[in-house]
Amino acid sequence: MKTKFWHQKVGSSSSRKSYKIEFEKEVCDCFCLCVRERDMNDADVSKQIQQMVRFIRQEAEEKANEISISAEEEFNIERLQLLETAKRKLRQDYDRKLKQVDIRKRIDYSTQLNASRIKYLQAQDDVVTSMKDSAAKDLLRVSNDKNAYKKLLKALIVESLLRLKEPSVLLRCREMDKKVVESIIEDAKKQYADKAKVASPKITIDEKVFLPPPPNPKQPDSHDPHCSGGVVLASQDGKIVCENTLDARLDVAFRQKLPQIRTRLVGAPETSRA
Repeated sequence: MKTKFWHQKVGSSSSRKSYKIEFEKEVCDCFCLCVRERDMNDADVSKQIQQMVRFIRQEAEEKANEISISAEEEFNIERLQLLETAKRKLRQDYDRKLKQVDIRKRIDYSTQLNASRIKYLQAQDDVVTSMKDSAAKDLLRVSNDKNAYKKLLKALIVESLLRLKEPSVLLRCREMDKKVVESIIEDAKKQYADKAKVASPKITIDEKVFLPPPPNPKQPDSHDPHCSGGVVLASQDGKIVCENTLDARLDVAFRQKLPQIRTRLVGAPETSRA
């Protein structure tokens, strides 16, 4: 518009020249103004870019901080989980080993208790065996008193006859007791007949097979058969036998009186004390 106005307004060449100069000045000013406006726009853009950069950087820093915090939290959670898992495993191992120790203690205690009981029972048996051996030695002295032993043999024969209740019996004794038995056999038969209210039985003394002799004191560890005294009576067919020796009666007495003997020796049994 300025150019068109300039062409309409200017007529002569000199005027044209001045106006041309003025127009160029105006164009220059306009150019400078445009340059300034452009510079200002670049500054605003640069400022906005810097603001965006700061915003982006702040957002990035905040995001990085959030990621760091989240990662630290996850790390702590994972660490706690691993720690709890390790603690649980340690507790399980500890409980397992504690149970093993407890079981081992119980086994050791049971083993020691059984060993003590075995020693206790063995001591009881040793005492009882010692008593029985002592009683067996005393039995050997029974036959030393002739009169007392004679009465004892007679009582043993009568007792055996009462148990057998046979009209005819076979009698065995020690060879050293044969004469004593022969001297009392008639009295024993009569005494039996009076007690049993029966006829006098027939008693045959076995002269082929005798009871073993008493043990030899010079051989205390000998295991040969021996007999401390007494008699053995049997029916004629040998189906019924009454062993009435001193050794047999001692065995019977010990079997019957063993509980009382143990109680007298070592006190009441464990079951009664419990």
